[in-house]
Amino acid sequence: MEFAHTAKVKDLQQRVTAFMDANIYPNEAAFNDEVETNRRAGNPGYRTRSWRNSKAKRAAGLWNLFLPESSLGAGSDQLGVRPTMRDHGRSHIAPEAFNCSARYRNMEVLARYGTPAHQERWLKTLLAGEIRSAFAMTEPAVASSDATNISASIVREGDEYVINGRKWYLGAPIHVARF
Repeated sequence: MEFAHTAKVKDLQQRVTAFMDANIYPNEAAFNDEVETNRRAGNPGYRTRSWRNSKAKRAAGLWNLFLPESSLGAGSDQLGVRPTMRDHGRSHIAPEAFNCSARYRNMEVLARYGTPAHQERWLKTLLAGEIRSAFAMTEPAVASSDATNISASIVREGDEYVINGRKWYLGAPIHVARF
């Protein structure tokens, strides 16, 4: 079986690589310096200016790559965005600059299944990069980061859902940052 990327995917790869060269790699040293300064000041969770600046320089069409073309995303699908993730993985600030870090799955769930109210309150701000989300799957009797091991359950009872399970304390503060 032969496999070749489409012209659209090849173009996307080239634009991501060029954006990385022009905007991401040059900002890494300043980002690292700011993170260290924030840590020494007791503020390790603060967003850095260099991160915001690299994010602000995002090129048209490279934001939210993983969502279908619309007002929500750049128009790629999971297969199309995979080659760009190799580039994202070369820098610890790239996934945030493209708004394609691990939490993008939360955005996909909200885009597909969220109510209009959920989408207005959470998806809109996540897609804009104004807030961040997280997914915690730590449970007392379950080890590893394999989501198939989760023992918590959710059951529909009439017009409500009942969630039954236990979660461990994550041990790290969770900050909601607006900038």
